[in-house]
Amino acid sequence: MKRNNFLIFKPTKSAMTSGLYKTKKWCLSNNEMNETFINSKFCWTGSTNPEKQIKIFFDDLESAVKFAKKNNYNYEIQRPNKRNLIKKSYSENFIKK
Repeated sequence: MKRNNFLIFKPTKSAMTSGLYKTKKWCLSNNEMNETFINSKFCWTGSTNPEKQIKIFFDDLESAVKFAKKNNYNYEIQRPNKRNLIKKSYSENFIKK
């Protein structure tokens, strides 16, 4: 049986919102993307790999790594980039420069 590669990462925030909902937890998901096929009759995209649908969330990185090791998964960790916060004020729009 072929062993799948899994990716442990923190999801990024949606570009459509300013909130950070669902970005605090670590996610373990399948990293295999090459096993897809297109159904010619309905134009659906399918996969022969049922583990591709696995997406498990953890509170911290250590518990995600522990789970992957316990289940003998090959995994890769993708650490999040540091965010640069720029403090803005609405009143700065009206200050003459």
